[in-house]
Amino acid sequence: MDFGLVLQTDPPASRVVSLMQRAERNGFRHGWTFDSAVLWQEPFVIYSQILEHTRKLTVGPMVTNPGTRAWEVTASAFATLNDMFGNRTICGIGRGDSAMRVAGRRPNTLAGVSAAMKVIRALAAGEEADLGGGTVVRFPWVKPGARLPVWMAAYGPKALRMAGEEADGFILQLADLQLTEYMVGVVKDAARAAGRDPSEVAVCVAAPAYVTADDSPAALAHAREQCRWFGGMVGNHVADLVARYGEHSDAVPRALTDYIKAREGYDYAHHGRSGNPDTQFVPDEIVDRFCVVGPVEKHIEKLNALRELGVDQFAVYDMHDAQEEVIDAYGQKVIPAVGS
Repeated sequence: MDFGLVLQTDPPASRVVSLMQRAERNGFRHGWTFDSAVLWQEPFVIYSQILEHTRKLTVGPMVTNPGTRAWEVTASAFATLNDMFGNRTICGIGRGDSAMRVAGRRPNTLAGVSAAMKVIRALAAGEEADLGGGTVVRFPWVKPGARLPVWMAAYGPKALRMAGEEADGFILQLADLQLTEYMVGVVKDAARAAGRDPSEVAVCVAAPAYVTADDSPAALAHAREQCRWFGGMVGNHVADLVARYGEHSDAVPRALTDYIKAREGYDYAHHGRSGNPDTQFVPDEIVDRFCVVGPVEKHIEKLNALRELGVDQFAVYDMHDAQEEVIDAYGQKVIPAVGS
């Protein structure tokens, strides 16, 4: 299993770079960031500094979307970084939550995500792509051998199937074992039905991880409070699914939807941050299911279970009061026990 680190691009950018350097020293192979232009600093500028100050780390957004940049602009940014630093970028993409809603727009359609994936992947590899209306372009400066993996974030049934049919990888933003097994199964089945080799679709589970010194009630309570924000973030996507499919639809597992019944609203000013006041509806059970909290041995146990379910990478959301400590604990104890 590979490991990634996920950060917000809060200023100063130098701290983002420093944490990514620390992650690489500790055996992490991927560095991911949020991508929401209003809430955080521009990630592609910061990627150039991360790549300059690391040796092998692969970097990219978790996740970008088709609506905030023209597709050829996104592709050119990736292709330029790959030309400068080798093929060390990856494109995580989805419909867009905070990036679109904070700007007063609706998340993109799945059709838009599908079309964008094809264009961005092709252009970054130096191939031709149709931008619409018969306008076919290619980047003449892209060198032979360039490539860009495109991984798609998904929860709902249509998106899961599309990830299996079209994406190079599937990003699941929660670490619940039951839901992971179900959703990975949908993705792999869709890949198989599309004539693809399911093993060629990488699976990345992304969730907060918080390492405690022991499993005392006080230690676990603090860890849960530091990670409770994640249930609220996931809840935004779940609320969309409930609105689309209904509260008790067979299309979406109740293990995913039941917990948002007490959800009253969401202020993106606190998005992805511990202490988010809009996430108090998230029960401890969901924090424990969706995140990885507790002593090191609990992390190893859960990550081994995820690996058995076909997960290729665990990406650590590192937004809490123990950023360095979690990176170091993973490097010293978790990655040697679980990583390949």
